[in-house]
Amino acid sequence: MRLRALSQPRRISAGWDCSRRPGGSFPRTMENKVLMSFAFYSTILILKMYVVAIITGQVRLRKKAFANPEDALRNGGLQYHREDPDVERCRRAHRNDMENIFPFIFLGAIYSLLDPSPSVARIHFFIFCVGRIVHTVAYLLKLKAPTRSVAYSVAQLPCFSMALQILLATTPYW
Repeated sequence: MRLRALSQPRRISAGWDCSRRPGGSFPRTMENKVLMSFAFYSTILILKMYVVAIITGQVRLRKKAFANPEDALRNGGLQYHREDPDVERCRRAHRNDMENIFPFIFLGAIYSLLDPSPSVARIHFFIFCVGRIVHTVAYLLKLKAPTRSVAYSVAQLPCFSMALQILLATTPYW
């Protein structure tokens, strides 16, 4: 009897069931336009972070500036165990991404569960994504000020908006 039950395919629901919502349930995850939009823009940003990491490695190789002695020995000798301003710029761009994209992913995931307007949510995600891409380009290509700081500030606006909406939605539960 137990083997028969295990051999039958199980139906796994991707959505939530909530009787308080009109219609009786949250949309299935794959049907949630906000969540899918969030997944799209978050994935673009994660891929951008991978690209910055690859660029950092390429600049290290080109400049022969290795952070670890074993890498320097493998690529010419200990004299290449050193810092380089261009490598450090790439590292700072990557660190800045981690300081900003990871909080966006947290805020965006929670915000997506609040059932916001799909078009408003998409605008939030798009503005952040474009702001971070422009910020990275400005950082790596050493564009004139205030390009990088404007891109940073623009990207922070949707994060503040999402954080405020999350706080307003969760205040009754604190």
